[in-house]
Amino acid sequence: MAGTLNLDEVRKCFPALAGEQVYFDNAGGSQTLKAVAERIRDYLLNTNVQLGATYATGKKSTGRYDEGYTAAAKYIGAERGEVVLGPSTTQLFRNVSYALRFQEGDELIVSALDHEANIAPWVDLAERQNLVIKWWKPDTTANPSAKTNPKLLASDLASLLSPRTRLVTCTHASNILGSIHDIKAIASAVHAHDPSTLVCVDAVAYAPHRPVDVKDLGVDLYAFSWYKVYGPHLAMLYASPAALAQLASLGHFFNPRTTLEQKVGLAAASYELVHALPAVAAYLEGRWEGIAAQERALQAALLDWLNAREGVTVYGERSSDGAVRVPTVSFRVEGWGARELVEAVEAEGAPFGFRWGGFYSVRLVDELLGLGEDGVVRVSMVHYNTVDEVKGLIAALEKVLDGKK
Repeated sequence: MAGTLNLDEVRKCFPALAGEQVYFDNAGGSQTLKAVAERIRDYLLNTNVQLGATYATGKKSTGRYDEGYTAAAKYIGAERGEVVLGPSTTQLFRNVSYALRFQEGDELIVSALDHEANIAPWVDLAERQNLVIKWWKPDTTANPSAKTNPKLLASDLASLLSPRTRLVTCTHASNILGSIHDIKAIASAVHAHDPSTLVCVDAVAYAPHRPVDVKDLGVDLYAFSWYKVYGPHLAMLYASPAALAQLASLGHFFNPRTTLEQKVGLAAASYELVHALPAVAAYLEGRWEGIAAQERALQAALLDWLNAREGVTVYGERSSDGAVRVPTVSFRVEGWGARELVEAVEAEGAPFGFRWGGFYSVRLVDELLGLGEDGVVRVSMVHYNTVDEVKGLIAALEKVLDGKK
């Protein structure tokens, strides 16, 4: 049936799912495809040499590395020279912040909803170059629902953009709220104001759930982590031609400085991990419609229960519509601390791996949601989870919550 996943087939692709642990912490890192591990093993055992050599194994190693890079770029609709692979999105954004050169008094618009990976580099850049930061925060006065469901809207930018705006940052989907932002509209609004202003997007919480086409989105800088998209512990950053032209090279003075990898890569992409990326792209090809349908069912099962239960606050979209959110669901229960509730479920011996906390989105949790260090209870699902697993978690939560009454 079109749009339906064969879950038995899918789950066999992930060896970890054969165990008793139920993985509801996927926003922190998904399980890895068997095919990914096999490619890593093959590279290390058979072609683990330095790149660029002219002997036979050297040529094979270099070819495998290039194959991985090319597949990664193609996966997001980019050219090979427009992407760079590295250890984490945090590191790649930090590298970019050291490659940008602005003038004193120039302005950066920084989203307060983001993971700190897409905040700290720009705060530090502003301090180093004497720039002005304008914080992008939803207006809770004009929109009271933003107190629990803050969103980034293109219309917000009218009061923030100025002739000195050089960079606008935001998240494609919040790793706390699960809410999807209209990045195409945001990029269009920024570039209509000034085509040279860069739009920088953190897609870490979005990429596991939807296909990506960076050219269609119209972004300038776009990054996500492959280890949250069923792959190895590696991240990728895209830079548009306009962004690439603005980046100075961090590489050795004698090296080329044409591609994004040459400018900010710093030889930080593990060869064996790069070789594994074609396996991720091959697995996801043709599955996106089914992935979206399965994830709608997962978040509907959990959100329907949360929305119906008294004393529960859902943070982010309360709707299970896949057009507005991904299945990263955060909530609090009246009378319970977030940590207290998670640990109470764990104490019952339930096999569900879910989390409490702020998940590196401390400004969102503290300043916008007002929750403090305890943060939220977060259940982050992906397509290989089952509705029965969600029902099992609901039963475990009900046992703990009803037992306290």
